Amino acid sequence: MALFVPGEAGPPHRVRTWQRTVGGAESNVACHLAALGLRSRWVSAVGEDPFGRALLDEIGAAGVDVSDAVVDPARPTGLYVKESGSGGSPVRYYRTGSAASAMGPDLLRRLDLGAVDVIHLSGITSALSASCAELVREVLARPRTGTRVSFDLNFRPVLWTGRDHAAELTALARQADIVLAGDDEAEIVWGTGDPGVLRKRLPEPETLVIKHGARGATLLEGDREPVFAPALKVDVVEPVGAGDAFAAGFLAATLRGEDPLTRLRSGHLQAASTLRTHDDVGPPLPPDVIAGLLAADEAAWAATRLTDEGVVRA
Repeated sequence: MALFVPGEAGPPHRVRTWQRTVGGAESNVACHLAALGLRSRWVSAVGEDPFGRALLDEIGAAGVDVSDAVVDPARPTGLYVKESGSGGSPVRYYRTGSAASAMGPDLLRRLDLGAVDVIHLSGITSALSASCAELVREVLARPRTGTRVSFDLNFRPVLWTGRDHAAELTALARQADIVLAGDDEAEIVWGTGDPGVLRKRLPEPETLVIKHGARGATLLEGDREPVFAPALKVDVVEPVGAGDAFAAGFLAATLRGEDPLTRLRSGHLQAASTLRTHDDVGPPLPPDVIAGLLAADEAAWAATRLTDEGVVRA
């Protein structure tokens, strides 16, 4: 979607200058993956309008392949407005009747998914419309030969009004190979945010990642012992988009075959970069900083904070 953030200080209703950028769960993940050096492709639909052209230009400029995105001549590009603040950012969506909401299973007929390592989906897409829900179900139901499907819960209550969100999201998560969820949203959807209880309720996915906000994240995988990794301390500028950044960092490290702690820390580091910006996608931290923190012992990691001055150690 086209994303608008305040371009000046003050209460949102008094702001006259807004900056247009790009936002959306799956496109955020695709841009982060490209910034981390992986080949990524974004498949969605935009309107045949200036916002749609801007999205394709900017996502493409981020290194993402947008050649399979649909340009819909009849429907507009979705929009959202973010009222930024470090304590939280109310978000207002304008995407009813948008090009993306009209996507359906027919989209898959034109895609070559044979050489894809990971397909990333979110609960937002499945909530947009009945046809979008059918599209997500078909992706998850496809036979998989070497391709993993990643599903980020990304629960947005307003999108699920009048629908049985728990049943639908549970069915989707059980068909995925990798499931990511915040403990707060898992509490709403599945009645608990406890990783151990969630593992028992969702035994099918090989990989389950439960995020605990600023506290950290837990990885449960196969029959191995759970791994918890504290989050990096960050002076937060604005929190929206950090979950998508975490997903991308975790997936990138997973594709590289890294160990569980490195995969979780990679997610935290990518999230930290986005927490330092008003945009949904922040630039990755410098490679030497990432390498040093991934190799840090527990004490050094715990003593590190990302601030206006950069990486600071107590």
